Amino acid sequence: MKSTGIVRKVDELGRIVLPIELRRTLDIAEKDCLEIYMDGPSIVLKKYQPACIFCDEAKDIVMFRGKNVCSKCIKALQEAEKG
Repeated sequence: MKSTGIVRKVDELGRIVLPIELRRTLDIAEKDCLEIYMDGPSIVLKKYQPACIFCDEAKDIVMFRGKNVCSKCIKALQEAEKG
């Protein structure tokens, strides 16, 4: 894991501010969702990208009945339905 050398305090509501340089580098915009993971004693923040429920692909995602499905899996499901 690479250290940025940046230190921030947690405020009274448990919030921290991600520096603009870091947000620009990681393409994190205002209102973007972040996933929070624990890796041993470390907290990992990752930009949230919805993934296909079948193959975990994060490209060409379509919401179908409340589930994320990629175009490849949609095509495979359509072919399976045909026979």
